[in-house]
Amino acid sequence: MALAALLASGCSVLEEDRIDYKSAKQINRLEVPPDLTQLARDSRYALPGASVTASGYEATAAARPTGTAAPAQIGDVRIERAGNQRWLVVDRAPDDLWPALRDFWQENGFLLTLDQPQLGLMETDWAENRAKIPQDIIRSTIGRLFDNLYSTGERDKFRTRVERNAAGGSEIFISHRGMVEVYTTERKDNTVWQARPADPELEAEFLRRLMVKLGVSQEQSKAATAAGARPAIARIETVDGQPAVVIDENFDRAWRRVGLALDRSGFTVEDRNRAEGTYFVRYVPPDANPQAQERGFLGRITGWFGSSSAAQSGPTRYRIRVTATGERATVVVLDGNGQPDRSATAQRIAQLIANDIK
Repeated sequence: MALAALLASGCSVLEEDRIDYKSAKQINRLEVPPDLTQLARDSRYALPGASVTASGYEATAAARPTGTAAPAQIGDVRIERAGNQRWLVVDRAPDDLWPALRDFWQENGFLLTLDQPQLGLMETDWAENRAKIPQDIIRSTIGRLFDNLYSTGERDKFRTRVERNAAGGSEIFISHRGMVEVYTTERKDNTVWQARPADPELEAEFLRRLMVKLGVSQEQSKAATAAGARPAIARIETVDGQPAVVIDENFDRAWRRVGLALDRSGFTVEDRNRAEGTYFVRYVPPDANPQAQERGFLGRITGWFGSSSAAQSGPTRYRIRVTATGERATVVVLDGNGQPDRSATAQRIAQLIANDIK
C-alpha cells in the first residue's frame, strides 16, 4: 500500500494534472472496495435504465451556447453554492443532458454501475486516482511493467443526481464517496477498507469540469467555482418529541439539499415522492457493515483476497420527510411504515443530514 507515499507527495487533488481516474474494472487486479450501503435493491423499486454508452452527445452539441455572460450566468449554465454544497443549474431539460452526463464520466475514466434517467440518478464504479501515485525513478523505469502493484490505498465513486426545476431546466448535483485502505495489525500484513469523509472540493472540481463539458470556458468555470458561499443554516431541534433538522430555506432548496446529503452520507435511496416530500431510503449503521480484508502483498499479485468474517446486518428502511412553510423547512425521520421514529438510529440519521447541510 502506497498511502504513506501519497501523503508525502503533498499535491493538491484539484490541480489539473492531479486527477487521472481509472475504474477498478479497467485495471487488472485492482481490488474493488466493498460498498457499505449499495445492497441488492428490491425489484419493486427497479426501473429499466438505458444502456451505458458514450453515444448521443453529438446530438446536443449544436445546442451549446457560444456566447458569454456575467459570471453568475454563463450561457445557459450557472453554479450555485450554499455552505459546502455546490450544484449546477442548466437551462436544458434532464433528458437532453443525460447523454452528455454519460459521456462526461466515461471521459474521466469511470464506468457506470447505476444509470436511471427516470429517477435522475447516475453512479460510477469505484475508481482510483492514479495521478496520486508518486512518479519516482523506479516506477518510471520498470513500474509500467508492474503498474498494478502500485496503489494509492484510496478509492472514489461519484453519484450524479439530476432534478427538473420549475422553469423546465435542470439542477445537477455531484456527490462523492470515498474509501481508504488501512492496516489492521502492527506487522502491517493485513488491511481493510474503511469509509472516509466526502470531499466537497473534489465534488466542486468535477462540477467545474462538467461546466466545461456543457460549453463554458476553462477560465469562466474556474472563476464561477471559486465564488463565495451563500450562508445557510441547518440545526437539530425537537419537534413533537423527535429529532428534526430545521433548515432556513424554502421547500425546493431544502428538498434538493437533503437529497444531496443522503447521497453523500451513503444511504441507498430506493425511491422518492417529491409531491409528498419523502425519500425512501435504506440505511446500515457504519459499525454494522462488514469490512473486506486483503491478504497483504501476495493478495495484490494473485488477487486472492480474504473474505470478511463479520456477519452482515440487514438494512433498515426509513422515510425522510421534508415539509416547509415559507422559508423554513423541517426534515424528520420516519420508520418504514411512515410512523415517527425516535430511536438512536433516527437521531444519528438526522445529525448526519444536518452536519452535511451546514
